[in-house]
Amino acid sequence: MRQVPLMMAAGLLAGALAGTPAEAKSCFKKAAVGDALTQDLAKFQVDAMLLQSTDWSIYFTYISSGTTPGYTFGKRSYKCAPGSVGWECRGSATLCKL
Repeated sequence: MRQVPLMMAAGLLAGALAGTPAEAKSCFKKAAVGDALTQDLAKFQVDAMLLQSTDWSIYFTYISSGTTPGYTFGKRSYKCAPGSVGWECRGSATLCKL
């Protein structure tokens, strides 16, 4: 279980280095990996990381309310398998800044 905080810290660092707001009316494809005890939580972690690497403000909005104002967050695709913590999901999505 000690790995979970380390993975979360690594994810936050990666997001801090990559998270710059997108230009208006631009679309881009992002990919992320999530590890969690359940498959649904691992997918949620993928979604959060996709947004965190896009724009910190939209990440915090999504975490608190589940919404992404100013962005379209289209269909996500996931590939999930049992992992060292529970589940590991790799996912991608196309996001557009409105």
